[in-house]
Amino acid sequence: MKFRLALAAATILAAPLALPRAAVAQPITGPYVNLGAGYDIESTTKAKNLTLDGVGVPGKEDILNNNGYAVDGAVGYGLGNGFRVEIEGDFGRNHNDKIRIDGTALHSSRFEERYGAFVNAYYDFDLGLPMGITPYLGAGIGYQDTYIHNLSAPLDIEKTKGALAYQGIAGVAYPIAYIPGLSATLEYRFIGITGSRKLNFGYPYPTSTQPASIKFGNEYDNEIRAGVIYAFGAPAPMAPPPAPTPVPVAAPAPAPAKTYLVFFDWDKSDLTPRATQIIAQAASDSKTQQTTTIDVSGYTDTSGTPTYNQGLSERRAQAVAAQLVTDGVPMSEISTHAYGETHLLVPTGPGVREPQNRRVEIVLQ
Repeated sequence: MKFRLALAAATILAAPLALPRAAVAQPITGPYVNLGAGYDIESTTKAKNLTLDGVGVPGKEDILNNNGYAVDGAVGYGLGNGFRVEIEGDFGRNHNDKIRIDGTALHSSRFEERYGAFVNAYYDFDLGLPMGITPYLGAGIGYQDTYIHNLSAPLDIEKTKGALAYQGIAGVAYPIAYIPGLSATLEYRFIGITGSRKLNFGYPYPTSTQPASIKFGNEYDNEIRAGVIYAFGAPAPMAPPPAPTPVPVAAPAPAPAKTYLVFFDWDKSDLTPRATQIIAQAASDSKTQQTTTIDVSGYTDTSGTPTYNQGLSERRAQAVAAQLVTDGVPMSEISTHAYGETHLLVPTGPGVREPQNRRVEIVLQ
């Protein structure tokens, strides 16, 4: 029942953060941070070779674990194509109320703390889902120290032991419209700690000189975590193109729109000297003509992924709009749009670097 309540609470807390959604999610490009916390379900741990006073105790031992909690933090880097890598530090704690030795249960006030680091790799799936929801899968490998406290009276084990660990991750990210680059996450993790971890301890107390030892087998944890990812330098969401305004039949035909073309170098959003001259001319003409709106639309060629090209066209449109404001055009008269690799000026196939398609169109309405 505790697990069900924790899962329901995490879902309810995370879902509202995704609303409302103003733009399509973008793959992470560049550095990011990742924070999370959740509910940990630790499986029964197998143990063997219990030795007290130098004499082996017959039978097998099972450590029955209660559920606990886990927290983690990570720094990573997104490659812009769906892949990202990160270094994570984590901490978890689970209580235990009994140890079973050859079928006989003994009371224990024991708890186990787990902490260490992982190197994780992820892939974000851009499926075009509603609200920008992005599923992802990941895997990691690392090292975990386990601190075992007061295993079972009268053993009184106080020991820390480390081992190689691995984890598998499946989750979803919900972009938060209010803060560009911030997403809420909800994920499942399976964590395994490998190998046989032998603990040498004093019996009946840790300071005793009497030889005693026990060997733990593999440990497995299932975790449900909620968290956030923040990608640095994410572009602000662009407004969608305005809906066309119906023109009354009796209205006079509007004056023809005047269009200016600003071209860019490959994979760049920086303005060239020639581009600055064209923008200055457009700004000047907008002051002498009866201009009500200046449409600024960004485009790219077909090299690169569609998702990356969408972001690049946004940055180009923003660069031109900023220069128009510098040249004296009120921001309230400018409407920006981004169309990525759609609406090609020169039709090409995919993956073609066509200079005339790397452009921003300025239209004086």
